[in-house]
Amino acid sequence: MDTAELAINGGTPYRTRPFPTYANASGRWLGEEEKQLLAEVIDSGALNRNDGTKVAALEHAWAEMLGVPHAQAVTSGTAALHTAVAALDLEPGDEIITSPITDMGTVIAILACNLVPTFADVDPRTGNITAATIAQQISPKTRAIIVVHLFGQPADMDPILALARQHNLRVIEDCAQAHLAATKPALSGAEGGRLVGTMGDLGCFSFQQSKQMTTGDGGLVVSRDEALAVRARLFSDKGWPRGIPGLRGHLFLGMNYRMTELQGAVGLAQVRKLSGMVAQRRRTAGSLRELVAAIPGLIPPYIVPGAEHAWWMFPFTIDSARLGATPQVFAQAIKAEGLPFWVGYIPNPVFEYDVIRDRKTFGTSGIPWTLPQARPGITYDRRDTPGTLQFLDEMFVMSWNEGLTDDDVRDIGGALAKVAGYYAAKRG
Repeated sequence: MDTAELAINGGTPYRTRPFPTYANASGRWLGEEEKQLLAEVIDSGALNRNDGTKVAALEHAWAEMLGVPHAQAVTSGTAALHTAVAALDLEPGDEIITSPITDMGTVIAILACNLVPTFADVDPRTGNITAATIAQQISPKTRAIIVVHLFGQPADMDPILALARQHNLRVIEDCAQAHLAATKPALSGAEGGRLVGTMGDLGCFSFQQSKQMTTGDGGLVVSRDEALAVRARLFSDKGWPRGIPGLRGHLFLGMNYRMTELQGAVGLAQVRKLSGMVAQRRRTAGSLRELVAAIPGLIPPYIVPGAEHAWWMFPFTIDSARLGATPQVFAQAIKAEGLPFWVGYIPNPVFEYDVIRDRKTFGTSGIPWTLPQARPGITYDRRDTPGTLQFLDEMFVMSWNEGLTDDDVRDIGGALAKVAGYYAAKRG
């Protein structure tokens, strides 16, 4: 193999075989356990959660795993976030602070409740919002914070929780990408610290195809607060207090976000494998992190001290001055070598999406920003989020999965070393 000449310059690509991917069986631990539980659902004929047992069993298993009393399964991670925000029962025009680097589902949950999103800048090393950046966005209308644990890296929760208590704000944790991620200090008797989703008022998880465990689509909300948990359960089932014979009533506006028994069956099998899947991700990502750290000109992913990363994506950056290459040039070169990395995760901060920038929400009303209860003059400017722009301009990311092997990791490291070595030599 010609390893001296870059593939982008006509040389032989370092890797020609595709890598395992979350998009199919190559990167997923799906098998006989899921098939067996699905068969039990089909044989029972009860495909709806209210007539079956699998969704309830998934909720119980998830709550037990996290050490919380309440878990509510729903149809997606977006539905989980919407359910959590709705459980707070805030007033239209109230504000929720969140991250400008996140899936749109985080912001949909805010807008769907006629609440106004505001955005705190991120630490460019992690992509997570911080207590310092959140504090800059608190207004008299702020009622809650949605903390996104990006890529499986736990946010620094202790100062965020202290800030929330100081201002009487609720905290929702968006753990869509962070199953079993944890942060210090450890609770008494808890292994590995505090699991994400258990520290705020509500925690939200996604089981979409790419997540650490999957049901195709699906989600779940957890809480230690019984009142919030009751409202979340009601909201996800049309506000209907089931269980009272002969009574059909709807206590408040809610959605139908009921997870099916088919999803519940897959989820129940998956949750039993989750610790092993995350352990495998941690092992291989840890190996790659060591390889990246040893390559001159490359900067391995930063991990908050004491945190246990769950590795939804593997990120790294480069020292452009040392290599004499921009992230965009370097990205094209490693792509030609067969590596599925790209720069930036999302193309822009979420507040630059059409739906927010042009207020494309409810017809031409501009709601929630135009509500009489809303604070006037709210605007979003990328110049207010330098950490976000740095992260999106410089961070290389690759989706991680439990199907990746030691050989895959060696190939990734080898291809990165080849490209970095070329540019370093060219730089002289």
